[in-house]
Amino acid sequence: MEQKEYLTKEKHEELVNELKNLTNVKRSEIAEELQQTGAMGDLRENAEYQQAREAQAELEARIQKIESVLQNAEIVVESKDKDIVGIGSLVTICKKGEKECTKYKIVGAEEVNMAEGKIGVNSPLVEAMIGKKKGEVFTFNAPKGAMEYSILKLE
Repeated sequence: MEQKEYLTKEKHEELVNELKNLTNVKRSEIAEELQQTGAMGDLRENAEYQQAREAQAELEARIQKIESVLQNAEIVVESKDKDIVGIGSLVTICKKGEKECTKYKIVGAEEVNMAEGKIGVNSPLVEAMIGKKKGEVFTFNAPKGAMEYSILKLE
């Protein structure tokens, strides 16, 4: 059984639209390109044809990925309970012994973007803090060993 994919309504719509574009527009474009480059002669020595075949393989892989995500998707509504860490929470945590704190938004796997501070619900750090409240301390098992964090702020 595949793992559930947690998506916001916006991300779900974005993936549905991307899938429509890939299947309705991009597939046709690549098929046309394959037909044109295939007519150019010996396919073994035809770089444009090989490039089009690679683009087709990448396209089909992306289509399969999106279909799988959508099939296993659970649309999450950001919790109305701002007192408990959950999907959609904006959490500020501090590692024990450090003064600098980090702010994360908890999102589904398809929305992870560390540069934007978006961390996935399936990450070990998030799994350790799910269900906790502001002020609580939790332990996260990192490759370097157990680390203790406290939840400073919840939005």
